[in-house]
Formats: sequence, structure tokens, C-alpha cells
Amino acid sequence: MTAATELAELQGASFARANEATRRSYPPERRMAGEALVRYLDARLYAVVATTRADGRPHAALSAYVLVGSTLWLPAVAGSARARNLTRQPALSLVVSDGEGPDHAAVILEATAELVATDDLPAGVGSAYAAKHGSAPGWASEWVAATPTKVLSYARETRAV
Repeated sequence: MTAATELAELQGASFARANEATRRSYPPERRMAGEALVRYLDARLYAVVATTRADGRPHAALSAYVLVGSTLWLPAVAGSARARNLTRQPALSLVVSDGEGPDHAAVILEATAELVATDDLPAGVGSAYAAKHGSAPGWASEWVAATPTKVLSYARETRAV
């Protein structure tokens, strides 16, 4: 199954479980199809990533990422707030958005997260990141493998994502 198919199916299931308010906020005609989801995520460099602190407060920070298959990979530093949060609660939300007014688009993902040591990074992740960002992050001592469990998207009115 391709990443586009996996993300599209997950988005369909996410909207099927969503309440009426969410379904109205993301009308079917404004949702990105599978290939558009992949193109949109591939074309952007950064996402806002939210995790939960030990005391329950949210922690949000900008992060670079790369989509490999249907998993998002984020470079991280061992001992960082994000890494500590994910060790306690292996879940995150990730938002990629751009534009304003009718020209805005967004993808919102919820995901289970696993911390992976740089030495244990699966083949192809480092090279995919370097191809997208221009170089590998030499500072990353570990990576976050974010496997989406929920996908919501909102396309530009022109659908040109």
C-alpha cells in the first residue's frame, strides 16, 4: 500500500469517527486526496509539533521533518523537552499549514511516537531527510518516528496544493 493510500484511508476513518462540528469545519470538498496529502507534506520543511509535559501542560515547538512511507521522521536531541515528553507519553500532534484566507491549507496529524537512536535509523530516512533539507542534521542524536493515527486536511479553495 502506498503512503498516499494509507494516509487517504486514515483520513477517511478519522472523519468517520469525527463529530459533526469537525466534519463541518473540514467539508469533504476541501479535504486533500491521498496524493495531494503526500505532495503537500513533501513540499513543506517544518511543522509545529505538540507533546504533553509531565504536569499535563502542552509543549509545542517547530520541527523539521521528512515523510518516508506514511511515517514522519523528526530529528531530535536526546534529553530535550520533546524527547522527555515522548518517553512518558508517546503521542504527538503535528500541524503543517501555510497561506491565509481562502488560500490557506493545512494538514493536522495525531501520531504515536517512538524515539529511535540515530545509529538505529532505518535505511533511507537519513538520505530522504538530506534530499529534502539539503543536509543531514549532524546535531540529531535521535529521531522521532511518528506513525499517524488521525489525519485531517484542508485544501486551498483552488485545490492547488
